[in-house]
Amino acid sequence: MAYEFTGTDLDFLRSEAGAGALGAVEELELSARTAVRDITSVRTRFPAHAGALIETVTVRRKARAKLFDSDHWLVTDEAVQQATPTIVARRRAVRLSGRRVHDVTCSIGSELAVLVGSAEVALGSDLDPIRLRMAAHNVPGATVLRADALTPTTRGTVVVADPGRRVGGRRRHDPASLQPPLPDLIDAYRGRDLVVKCAPGLDFDALDWPGEIEVVSLDGGVREACLWSEGLSENGIGRRAAVLRSDGSALEVTDAESDDIPVRPPGDYIVDPDGAVVRAGLVRHYGARFGLWQLDPRIAYLTGDTVPAGVRGFRILEQSKFSEKVLRQQLNRMDCGSVEILVRGVDVDPAILRPRLKLRGTVALSVVITRIERSAVAFVCVPGSIAQPV
Repeated sequence: MAYEFTGTDLDFLRSEAGAGALGAVEELELSARTAVRDITSVRTRFPAHAGALIETVTVRRKARAKLFDSDHWLVTDEAVQQATPTIVARRRAVRLSGRRVHDVTCSIGSELAVLVGSAEVALGSDLDPIRLRMAAHNVPGATVLRADALTPTTRGTVVVADPGRRVGGRRRHDPASLQPPLPDLIDAYRGRDLVVKCAPGLDFDALDWPGEIEVVSLDGGVREACLWSEGLSENGIGRRAAVLRSDGSALEVTDAESDDIPVRPPGDYIVDPDGAVVRAGLVRHYGARFGLWQLDPRIAYLTGDTVPAGVRGFRILEQSKFSEKVLRQQLNRMDCGSVEILVRGVDVDPAILRPRLKLRGTVALSVVITRIERSAVAFVCVPGSIAQPV
C-alpha cells in the first residue's frame, strides 16, 4: 500500500533537516536489486521519517517524465498517477491565458503550477489537507484554500476540475462514482465557464455535454478527455482531437472541418489515425485534411498513396481474404520471423493468433486485419514507420 503522509511528515520534509535527508536518500539506488539494503540504511539513519523519505524520493523519480520541474515537490503516488502531464496542462493553460482561473480539485498542484504563469489570477482548492499543503509548497506563487469542489467559493472565474478516478488504488469509470461525482460537479457550476478533465473512456454520447469535448493524446497514448463549457468552446466546435508530442509538435482536428472523403479500394498505405482522433470520432475529418480515404465507412483505418508527416504508415505488400491458413502461408513464403498484428472491426486476438502462425523466418512484417463491407481482410505490410516531411 502507498504511504500515508501526515502533517508531521510534511513539517519535517519542508525543514532544512528534511531537505538534507531527502538529498541523502536521493543518492541511493532504491531499485529491486538494492531495496533491502537501501531501506535498512534509511531506517537506521532516519528512523522517525524513513517511510516519508523513501516514498517521496521514489515517487519523485516516477514523476520526472510526467511533471516538469518537480524534483523538489512533495508528492503522493496516487496524486502523481492522476496528475496531468505538464505538456498537456500547458496546452490547456494557453486556452485559459489571461483569465481568472480556479482549480477546485488542485491536489498537489500539477495543473496549478502551469496556470500561475499564464492566468490573470490562479488559485486552487481541495478538501484533502495533506495534498493542499503539498500544493502550497509546490506552487508558492498560487493562492490555495481548503474547500469542497461542489461548493462554489469564487465568482467570475473559470472553474477547472479533475474529479478523482482512483479510490483505494482502484480506477473508477462511472461518472457518478468519481470524486466529486461528475453530474454533481456539472450541476454545481451550471451557467459558469467550466473545464473538466475526464478519463478518455467516458461515454460522450450518454453524457450529452452541450459544449466541446476534446480528446488529448501525448506521444501516441490517449491521456484524457476534457469538457469545455459552451462559453469556452470556439466557433461552435463540438469535438476536438489534440495530438501532442514531447518534441513540442501538435496537431488539432475539429468537427468544424470537412469530413467529405470517399470509400475506395486501398492505396499504397494503411494509416491508423492517432487514438485521440479515433476516440473523438474525427477519423473522416482527419482523412479529409490529409487527402486519405476509407476502406469501409464503419472502420477507423484510412488509406492513401502517401502518409502524413509524423504519422505511422504501413506500406501494403499483399492483400487477401483473412484466414489463418492463408496468412500463415503468406508469411512463411515471405520468410517472416516476427509480426506485429493490428486488428480493427474483426474478432481476432493478436496474442492468440501470433503463435498459431508458427513463424520461423528472419524478416519482420506487420499485418493489418480489418473488415471491408462484410469480409475480413488481411494486409501484409512493411513494418509501420513514421513518415518524414518531404
